[in-house]
Amino acid sequence: MPTATDRQWVADAVRLIQGDAHRSADTHLIRVPLPAAHTVDLYLKDESTHPTGSLKHRLARSLFLYGLVDGQIRSGTTIVEASSGSTAVSEAYFARMLGLPFVAVMAATTSPEKIALIERTGGTCHLVADPTTVYAVAQQLAKDADGTYLDQFTNAERATDWRGNNNIAESIFDQLAHEPHPLPHWVVVGAGTGGTSATIGRFIRYQTNATTQLCVVDPEGSAFHPAWSGSEPGELHGSRIEGIGRPRVEPSFRPDVIDAMIRVPDAGSVAAMQLLRDRAGIQAGPSTGTNIYGVLKLACEMAARGQSGSIVSLVCDRSDRYEATHCSPAWLTEHDLDPEPYAAPLASAWDTATWLPD
Repeated sequence: MPTATDRQWVADAVRLIQGDAHRSADTHLIRVPLPAAHTVDLYLKDESTHPTGSLKHRLARSLFLYGLVDGQIRSGTTIVEASSGSTAVSEAYFARMLGLPFVAVMAATTSPEKIALIERTGGTCHLVADPTTVYAVAQQLAKDADGTYLDQFTNAERATDWRGNNNIAESIFDQLAHEPHPLPHWVVVGAGTGGTSATIGRFIRYQTNATTQLCVVDPEGSAFHPAWSGSEPGELHGSRIEGIGRPRVEPSFRPDVIDAMIRVPDAGSVAAMQLLRDRAGIQAGPSTGTNIYGVLKLACEMAARGQSGSIVSLVCDRSDRYEATHCSPAWLTEHDLDPEPYAAPLASAWDTATWLPD
């Protein structure tokens, strides 16, 4: 039974987290100029400008608030999460804000930059050789410490208020209100937990918006696309694109709110990340590259049909988190990722609105 002291600590903790949200200005919605051959306006919501540098800042805030009001987080609670990096970076930030110990369970292949960010923010990294064991290991560590396993993969879609409260979907549509095409034809996002796509898909329906469609881009080796399409899954090893793609269908993934999915080759994600840097000067990470691959495919399809409108996607995080991995030619070679075959076709898609990669 919670004591008055416990309740006061929770009330103070909620105020601290709400204060973080009020101090942070909303993230920018950047209009990215495309060549005249295109018939769409492209917008990227720059989630890298959050205090912890990624889209996952929103999720971490929601998970902590959910844990606090649900009675799972109290004074002194050890917080444990299974994370490929960015969620853990953001959760370590909120744990330190509340004076709570934090442990991130992640694959040993996680970029050194992300591990350093977590540790610099006061978290502890528990690395595992087999990425499929992160869930069980995190659950056991939380049990051993009499702590709380935040379980982003289960709780992401339920912890976020999809009706509004300045969630990412409401923010996008508010910022588009005075643009030439305020109701986008497509919103394009990846899926890691599935929480972002669930929030956006539900919000679109809640606003009785029958114009906008949601496309989820999914890297090779992920279970999400086969589950959505009903195709044979093949070998599911997760993804080499950090933050998106999973070797299993996560509980927060809601396929029925998704209108289309595009399977993206990992090397294609890297090539699109590089193209965004070269054409628009945006230094983004590989999951943003996955988004751009899907955006260009859809934009070319719209141009071929003579359709005009807008497409919105996300800058998930910045490339400086991947200097030793996806930005390193040696690392790409070691992991059999060659972006070169995709470079010219994607450049053609950007420059001439002609899709060639398939």
